Amino acid sequence: MTGRRRDQLLLALVVVGHLLVLYWPRAAGQAGIPHLDKAVHALIFGAVLWAGRRAGVPDRVLVPVLVAHAFLSEGLQAWLLPGRSGDLSDVVADIIGIAVVAIAGGWRRGRGSGR
Repeated sequence: MTGRRRDQLLLALVVVGHLLVLYWPRAAGQAGIPHLDKAVHALIFGAVLWAGRRAGVPDRVLVPVLVAHAFLSEGLQAWLLPGRSGDLSDVVADIIGIAVVAIAGGWRRGRGSGR
């Protein structure tokens, strides 16, 4: 398997995981670590950007799609998924995850990797 094909497979797997986390039915009354859900939101959106970059998807395409999906996913959770609710603070966490990866990638490219 070539490196490019491997990175495309990685992206597909990350996207599937991303969608499962966002749209899997959740049992009512779950308790846990405070704000863990926000960290998960930031992680899953940042992971898609990271994997997309590895697969060769340009930021100018992927970042707007991810930001739009952040809003769309919360709307779908609020209106269509029983046991789920939309939360604008989740959108903020999603965008933070995207921004961290976008900024880190830009910083690394600006520094030069020596390759």
